Amino acid sequence: MGKASRSKQGDARAKIAAQRAAAKRAEIRNRMFMTSGAVVVVIAIVVVFVVVKLNSKTSADTGSPTGSTLSASAIHDITAVPSATLDAVGAGTSSASTIIKIPGTHLTSAGKPEVLYIGAEFCPYCAAERWGMAVALSRFGTFTGLHGIHSSTKPGEPYPATPTLTFYKSTYTSKYITFTPVETETVQETALQQASSQQTQLIDKYDGPPYVSGSAGSIPFIDFGNQFMVSGASYSPQILQGKTWTQVAAALSDPTSAIAKGVDGTANQITAAICKLTNNQPASACTSTVQALGAKI
Repeated sequence: MGKASRSKQGDARAKIAAQRAAAKRAEIRNRMFMTSGAVVVVIAIVVVFVVVKLNSKTSADTGSPTGSTLSASAIHDITAVPSATLDAVGAGTSSASTIIKIPGTHLTSAGKPEVLYIGAEFCPYCAAERWGMAVALSRFGTFTGLHGIHSSTKPGEPYPATPTLTFYKSTYTSKYITFTPVETETVQETALQQASSQQTQLIDKYDGPPYVSGSAGSIPFIDFGNQFMVSGASYSPQILQGKTWTQVAAALSDPTSAIAKGVDGTANQITAAICKLTNNQPASACTSTVQALGAKI
């Protein structure tokens, strides 16, 4: 991206970070408040009981619906982008400087390198990055339960209604890595999932100077085994504007499309970081093109 684009993205990312902080403050004020739908008098006592029970749940249990169901063809297009296409795209229009090396103690879970994602459903930069993450992670394992959402349409929000996926209530299995997604807030900027104290310590430690210039705490934040990290989007969400989930998914297999250059390029950068954690396994993911990108990290 050019200097002007990076400046614009930095300003917008600062806004996202400020919104995230404001939403957290709102969460503290409103955590114990929930509304119930209209009910008949006969079951009023039951409703009171249900409301009390719901209010006792954690923020991870009281989130928004999981989004819209994607077609089988769209899921296939997202999770099975041909290796030849990915190799043809290379870095594409993604920013190589997005992958940052960090000097952390190896982060593992279930005996495998852990990839930690912290984002929010309202965030347009998270919206852009999730596409590349889904493509990359699908080279190492299998997703189920991916759904489609759009980023916030709140007045003044950059790149409103960006089509994207949500990792909330999805599952991921892999013999190579453990993927831990945390969607902290809904599209409406209400609490969704709570980061653990250890996860919060990681974002506090690495998502700011000297590792990241600009605003600390920007999202998305992706930690690759405490060896590499991403803060912010790797390409501009602009290329996704006005597209449907199906249109974005279909474009991923066309290496000449702007969407493939952004999403697949990002997927290759993410794949390169993961391959460094897995000793270049599996070979189907850690191609020579990917390893060449990894050598630049």
